Amino acid sequence: MERSRPLARRPLVTLLTVAALAASGMTALSSAARAADADLARNGGFESGLDGWTCTAGTTVTSPVRSGTSALKATPAGADNARCTQTVTVKPDSQYTLTGHVRGTYVYLGASGTGTTDVSTWAQSAPDWQRLTTTFRTGPSTTRVTVYTHGWYGTGAYHADDISLTGPGGETGQPPAPPAGLTAGSVTSSSVALSWSPVPGATGYAVYRDGTKVRTVTGTSTTVTGLAPSTAYAFQVAAVNDAGESARSATVTATTAGQPDGGGADLPAHALVGYLHASFANGSGYTRLADVPDSWDVIDLAFGEPTSVTSGDIRFERCPVTECPNVESDAEFKAAIEAKQAAGKKVLISIGGQNGQVQLTTTAARDKFVSSVSAIIDEYGLDGLDIDFEGHSLSLNADDTDFKNPRTPMIVNLISALKTLKARYGDDFVLTMAPETFFVQLGYQYYGTGKWGGQDPRAGAYLPVIHALRDDLTLLHVQDYNSGPIMGLDDRYHSMGGADFHIAMTDMLLTGFPVAGDAGNVFPPLRPDQVAIGMPASTNAGNGYVSPAEVNKALNCLTEKTDCGSYATHGTWPALRGLMTWSINWDRYSNWEFQKNFDAYFG
Repeated sequence: MERSRPLARRPLVTLLTVAALAASGMTALSSAARAADADLARNGGFESGLDGWTCTAGTTVTSPVRSGTSALKATPAGADNARCTQTVTVKPDSQYTLTGHVRGTYVYLGASGTGTTDVSTWAQSAPDWQRLTTTFRTGPSTTRVTVYTHGWYGTGAYHADDISLTGPGGETGQPPAPPAGLTAGSVTSSSVALSWSPVPGATGYAVYRDGTKVRTVTGTSTTVTGLAPSTAYAFQVAAVNDAGESARSATVTATTAGQPDGGGADLPAHALVGYLHASFANGSGYTRLADVPDSWDVIDLAFGEPTSVTSGDIRFERCPVTECPNVESDAEFKAAIEAKQAAGKKVLISIGGQNGQVQLTTTAARDKFVSSVSAIIDEYGLDGLDIDFEGHSLSLNADDTDFKNPRTPMIVNLISALKTLKARYGDDFVLTMAPETFFVQLGYQYYGTGKWGGQDPRAGAYLPVIHALRDDLTLLHVQDYNSGPIMGLDDRYHSMGGADFHIAMTDMLLTGFPVAGDAGNVFPPLRPDQVAIGMPASTNAGNGYVSPAEVNKALNCLTEKTDCGSYATHGTWPALRGLMTWSINWDRYSNWEFQKNFDAYFG
């Protein structure tokens, strides 16, 4: 067999020259490849808050972070996996690499709308920062891709940082022109309506208040809420498309209206509210109105009830002698109302209660509600109305997802009826509400049936009513009793039985909260003078009783920021209006424990 012929030696200089040329060519190719690719993800390090991102339940934090000063924190809850998304302009038929760093349990990173095969990757458990990466190729006509990160239902918060999408950039064009015609419309004590002219090529509009972006909308009008009374604000609008934001429009200044009192101008700074069993006795016994001590500032006559669930026809029947042997006559009852009013007290008719289901599903029921409630108010010369709708009186249709613009007839009709009553009786009309936590604070996690259906349609159903009437509302006293565990703003569940529950639930009302975890859909805070804490008067009155010592801890925390325990409030509210209890009758049964403690605390 013939041996292989040995290779002829080349001069050393030749080999070095070839190697140098090869290395030079490789470098040139690598540089060209890198030059063609770019990081297309906007604000991937979350250094500019959530700018560029849309999150169902996300915020930015300063710790932990992988690099820079900020990172994303998102908290799944119930039917929400805390998804954060960004839509990026890309080039058709091109290769892309998606990378990010995550911490937490079951954290996902992916891309959808690729035009080929959508991709995702995930970390089952990442106690420290872990790098995730995946690649995809765009379809022949794909110009936009959505990148996302999310957690998993009920597994706790996750963190993400340094998200990048590398590949060739798409044709983004030019930002649109700035909007013209910005005008301030109707103004309330807490909101300003804005409108402007459409801009060709704009896909949305960014709204600025005093130089800070407060929301992004797709239409050419919006109402900015959560404003302070009697305050001047400067507004601007920028048009947005895939290429970015335009310059901002000319500035429009609007001043909010003065603070309304909702009929509560002559209430004491700290008020004691109680329900009086006027139509029944139950185990607590009947208490005559004239025998109610002067400590009670607002007395809710319980209850006015409908002739049928959907009639809207409300009747107030006083307790019969067979059930209440010591009941006063109608004349004595009306004289007692006048005497209480002469002493500066407010006497209201409370509608609903546990047994009084009221569903204003038609405009006819709405109108009957107005006329029948007015008849009760006029007959007894009352100061106003308390709405104590429970059970199935309020629920949301499946397509009703925005508490600021409700669509469900029973919600819309109730709002209309209450506004009509307020207009009929004027500024001195006292309007209070006593919803259960299920209808209010639960809205932080769930709202109606949810995006995918299957949730209880009553969840958060009071929020549109409270919001629509916040300028007319004298007092909101949520029933912090007969309640299951509710998630607070610390993303922990709080249960009845101590000061912690009242602190967390009240803090939500005074701070405001994103509805169903949507950071772009926030229920604005109520004024502290509009809020009283609802508590049972005794162990006989309902589940959730707390001792006077725990009552005082809750008041100390909310008004002085002491005795707060493990919950950190988002403010201090010395103007918190006071306490509500179920009921005056049960407090009398317990030797006036609740009233005496209130008097001792507020002097």
